[in-house]
Amino acid sequence: MPRYCIAPSPLGDLILLSNPTDTALAGLWISGEKHSSPIQAEWQKDDKALPAVRKQLAEYFAGKRTEFDVALAPQGTAFQLQAWQALREIPYGTTLSYGQQAVRIGNPKACRAIGLANGRNPISIIVPCHRVIGSSGALTGYGGGIAAKRWLLDHESTYKK
Repeated sequence: MPRYCIAPSPLGDLILLSNPTDTALAGLWISGEKHSSPIQAEWQKDDKALPAVRKQLAEYFAGKRTEFDVALAPQGTAFQLQAWQALREIPYGTTLSYGQQAVRIGNPKACRAIGLANGRNPISIIVPCHRVIGSSGALTGYGGGIAAKRWLLDHESTYKK
């Protein structure tokens, strides 16, 4: 049975969800974000769930962590999983355009599909879709809202090593 907890953050409450075997993070949403999963009846609330994830997020928000090394278990299509893996390869404190991300996965014409996949990313922050911006440099399309995207990018530029 998946367990979840609510973790405070500078962006508001984060909903953290384990996978059904409780071995990996399956979801991380900013409460109220566009594509967040509403808490399901079959999820078990456990304020002590996912301690490594909560610790690493606290370190990230304190400017002491630039990479995450927790087990992840996102659920999506093969294309979405490929797009989300490419997100994990964007270095802390840097950005790419949707077109650059499409090139990275070997499908340069998939800019729009990349945007849709990123918008469905179930593990925000750790799978850093906030690091993808429009080709003009504009902050576009973030499920947690443009203000949260701006905050995350500003945070990373402040603590960039």
